[in-house]
Amino acid sequence: MLRYKLLQLNKDDIAYQQKFDAFTDEHKRKTAQYISEGITFVFVTLVGAVFVYRAVRRQFRLGKAQQNFMMAVTHELKTPIAVVNLNLETLQKRKLDEGRQQHIIASTLKEAERLNDLTTNILVTSQLESGNYMPDKEKVDMSSLTNKAVSDFMHRFPNRNIRSHIDEDIFITGEKLLLQLLINNLIDNALKYSPKSNPVFVELKKTNEHAQLNVIDDGNGIADNEKRKVFQKFYRSGDEDIRKTKGTGLGLYLCKRIAETHKAKMKVTNNQPTGSIFTFEFKL
Repeated sequence: MLRYKLLQLNKDDIAYQQKFDAFTDEHKRKTAQYISEGITFVFVTLVGAVFVYRAVRRQFRLGKAQQNFMMAVTHELKTPIAVVNLNLETLQKRKLDEGRQQHIIASTLKEAERLNDLTTNILVTSQLESGNYMPDKEKVDMSSLTNKAVSDFMHRFPNRNIRSHIDEDIFITGEKLLLQLLINNLIDNALKYSPKSNPVFVELKKTNEHAQLNVIDDGNGIADNEKRKVFQKFYRSGDEDIRKTKGTGLGLYLCKRIAETHKAKMKVTNNQPTGSIFTFEFKL
């Protein structure tokens, strides 16, 4: 169009140069306008593509995590159910001495508790996410609650070395059931991810105006880039394809939701020389 307009000009016209400059300036303005619009369009397209890519990738990751969760839950449910069935069939079909009967009954109760812990985690997580769970907060004896949790795990896992240092008379305001779940999940997680020969240490102490709960293990530890991720829903550290540790990826996520409900601070740090320290601070 610029070339066409220039051809229409009469070189003998007094205003020839003025018209020539006007056409040229207009052409430059239009060119700059089209370039800026094009760059803006490309930028918006790229930004949109990045958001779409991230959303799709997040969806794929969530889908894979949910698939792994379903597989883990299925395995976690089938194993104790199979053990309970086998134990009950043994008691039904065979006449055993008193000691053997008590051993089988204890094993059955242990698997039943495992089933109860799993279903409670799933149920409470679902209720907290949906907003249907209304915490009934009261004055809670955190010292007694932690002592009970340690005692229960020592009874359930007599072959594991579970140590504790719990200050007396530490009270906080909270939901007793949720706090019990938090302590149980932290201890259970420490037992899962540390060798059976290594100790797990549970500590409850007062620091300024807070009650500080520390659960310490001597496992392989958690990489720095995974320390935040371990509290994500369904997330489990390590390679999913070769992992041997049992679990569903809900325990630490539930701990995070419970901490948020109680406005508690939480962090995970490295234990020396190996392992992890999970710390939760509640206002006294």
